[in-house]
Amino acid sequence: MIYFAGIDVGSTAIKVAVVDENGKVAGVHVTSSGSLFHKNSIDALNTLLNKLGLQRDDVRYLIATGYGRKLFKEADDSISEITANAIGAFETGKAYGGVRTIINIGGQDSKAIQIDSTGNVVNFAMNDKCAAGTGRFLDVAARNLELNLEDLGDCHFQASSAPLNINSTCTVFAESEIIGLLAKGHGKAEIIAGIHYSIAARTVRLAKRVGIEDRVYFDGGPALNKGLVAAIQDELGRELVVPEYPQTTTAFGAAIMARNEFMAEQSLEKA
Repeated sequence: MIYFAGIDVGSTAIKVAVVDENGKVAGVHVTSSGSLFHKNSIDALNTLLNKLGLQRDDVRYLIATGYGRKLFKEADDSISEITANAIGAFETGKAYGGVRTIINIGGQDSKAIQIDSTGNVVNFAMNDKCAAGTGRFLDVAARNLELNLEDLGDCHFQASSAPLNINSTCTVFAESEIIGLLAKGHGKAEIIAGIHYSIAARTVRLAKRVGIEDRVYFDGGPALNKGLVAAIQDELGRELVVPEYPQTTTAFGAAIMARNEFMAEQSLEKA
């Protein structure tokens, strides 16, 4: 059996996916990016390979993607995260009956992608100018509310009154707004729900710019937050497709692309 890998070097997390020659996922791994992008990327790849009992030579082709893809010189090729995300969502979405619209929220940006029936990107929009609609905003909110990031989703459903409005479109001002709401005695759950709906509203506006078609696929680390998922579903008026491992969709897409490129090269050599 031969294997292929994709590594998504993000601004806040490094995600690695390995697939076999049939395109089936062999394993995934997620770790913090830290400040040493290259070293931590190598460590992340080796950690997954060790877990799978594989050697580096077992991986015939590796594609890097994401914010720091150019730093990973060991890759055989690199592709944009838009392309990798589209490929990963298209392949994963087959189990849900197919997807055409993708929402991705990362650490420092958010994206909306529309794909056609064969998985090609038709249109996309990105918000990378302000962190108010990203995972970074959730990190800041959790810190100010003295909660673990993982607790935000459960707290969302504990609100006993309507979500509070978070009007600021800048993370710095939103942080001050959150502190002000706490000082006025508002409950954490109502503030958290307000934060989720604030992100949801921005996200849906972004998605509408590219066009919302068919099933909507939601990935990225924030897709693990059930409260945020619920808020986006309310804003969209439809259910979201959330994969089992939403953080690794883009890495998986890069791994699938690595497999496809290797197989294409092999076919040319045999021709």
